Amino acid sequence: MRILIDTHILIWHLEDDRQLSSYHGTLIEDPSNSVFISIASFWEIAIKSSRGRLSLAKSIEDIFSEIDRSTSSILSIEPEHTLQVSKLPFHHKDPFDRMIIAQALSENIPVISSDKYFSDYGVKLL
Repeated sequence: MRILIDTHILIWHLEDDRQLSSYHGTLIEDPSNSVFISIASFWEIAIKSSRGRLSLAKSIEDIFSEIDRSTSSILSIEPEHTLQVSKLPFHHKDPFDRMIIAQALSENIPVISSDKYFSDYGVKLL
């Protein structure tokens, strides 16, 4: 199964945060699943960390290196994704989440997220 993970899920997973359900952790770790991380998540982590709005147990460099060593794939932002963003209603104002939503819709990939707004867009949540 292909899975796109939201930024907070990525952070919870990498930092062994108890907020990540065991079910979601199992999905992410299952080698039969193809896990995707949006490049928007890297951007969100970098911006929020530099502004002091995100506190991490690990450095950004360590987090990015860990992702690089993992079996996850980076989902680039394609023109089709930005076009999809332009068509989204404004249930959610966060630009990073809106991009992840657009990518999930464009690529038809279910998402692991605890963000209540994702379902307002018809995104399949796991």
